[in-house]
Amino acid sequence: MSGSEQGAGTVPRVEAGRACSDAGALADAGQESTFPDISSPDKAPITHRGLIACKHCDTVHAEVAVEPGGMALCSCCGYVLLRRSRFSLNFWSAFTATALIVFAIANLFPLVQLTMLGKTVTTNFVGTLWTSWAAGHYILSAMTGLVGFWFPLTQLCFLFWALGCLRRGSLPPDFRAAMRIYYYVGPWSMVPVLMLGIIVAIVKFAGLANLEPGPGVWAFAFLTFMVTALSRLDTERLWHYAQEKGLVEPSLDDGRPPHELAACHACGYVQAWDAEIGPSPCQRCGITVHKRHEETTSRVWALLIAAAVVYIPANVLPMMEIRSLLGSSEHTILGGVIELWRLGSWDLALIVFVASVVVPITKLVALTVLMSARRWHGVRSQRQRTRLYELVEYIGQWSMLDVFVVVLMAAMANFPGVSQIIAGPAAASFGVVVILTMLAAMSYDPRTGWDRRPRFPSEVTDER
Repeated sequence: MSGSEQGAGTVPRVEAGRACSDAGALADAGQESTFPDISSPDKAPITHRGLIACKHCDTVHAEVAVEPGGMALCSCCGYVLLRRSRFSLNFWSAFTATALIVFAIANLFPLVQLTMLGKTVTTNFVGTLWTSWAAGHYILSAMTGLVGFWFPLTQLCFLFWALGCLRRGSLPPDFRAAMRIYYYVGPWSMVPVLMLGIIVAIVKFAGLANLEPGPGVWAFAFLTFMVTALSRLDTERLWHYAQEKGLVEPSLDDGRPPHELAACHACGYVQAWDAEIGPSPCQRCGITVHKRHEETTSRVWALLIAAAVVYIPANVLPMMEIRSLLGSSEHTILGGVIELWRLGSWDLALIVFVASVVVPITKLVALTVLMSARRWHGVRSQRQRTRLYELVEYIGQWSMLDVFVVVLMAAMANFPGVSQIIAGPAAASFGVVVILTMLAAMSYDPRTGWDRRPRFPSEVTDER
């Protein structure tokens, strides 16, 4: 029985001796997995099985065996609870080591070599960050340096170290602290966005100067695919590897009702919750566990309003200033899109328009809709809201595209006396918009929408 087929007025619960929500989890690449009814003593003895809670609706399930390449889905909202990789820890460790090597090549070797009127400029991404810093754009340089270099490097280093610990079968005392850092930097690693920014910058320069791609470009292309693949190894998956190896205890069903249980967002550990004590450190990883995000409404609204205010100068003020022998000109975000279209790159113009205009507005509107929808309209409607929130989470970082493009073009077109590109005030403003909207999405708690589910048949409006 799926979440939409539950009887009116039922709520996810954990019964004595059984850990599931009415139906359990869907497993094995989307196939339904049913559990034996062991809620009655005459049917089966009480056994201890691992618990797993959905991050989006807080439904507690019994953990099921998932085949390699399969996944376990929440029976209530359809969120992916667990994926099982086809590859071993040895493979992922070697893959991560290769990604670190490719990362070094991508950042230290030249991206492109530009030649204009006998002058040649060669730059790599690290040099690009230094050029921006030397020009006085400290906020812009720090922002792009963190999300394009330091956070991805931290993510790869900590992942390689964690996989090594899991392969050896021992967790050092600082494993918990390392996993907390890995958890926090994950959403801010933006290598794929940076790669798209490099492509856009190269296309813009293709007709203005003699351009030769360097090894850094090809390394970034490979790194993009590798980082995307490694993103599946989040903290919850790493802790699950540790659980499978017997290095940490699983979440066990001790018969507590669901309102007395809380799941850690970082490691997935389901533990006892005392409303009188309030937020407390996770018993497994040490991150503070909240039954629900505190003051989520006021925090999200504050971040949304701030992002909307900063979004105005980000669109009105110039994104960059181009200086040449013929004079200078300023370009806004839409001006850059129009320029790409005139150069014949309508596909990239469309991508930049979507990333820089459509995505920020979509995030602001979607979060506003989610925050304004306070009434329960049935399971189907709530699932749609959950999918909408997943979309906001997914597209969050892609708005950083224009910021990367400006920083890259400012370093590539550094021909004093001939041609220069200066980052405008809108670049930093747009970066702040991206950060604020991502923080707003992280502060929103999708579980609060499922908390409004009626508990009595008379309150049900539409359970289809």
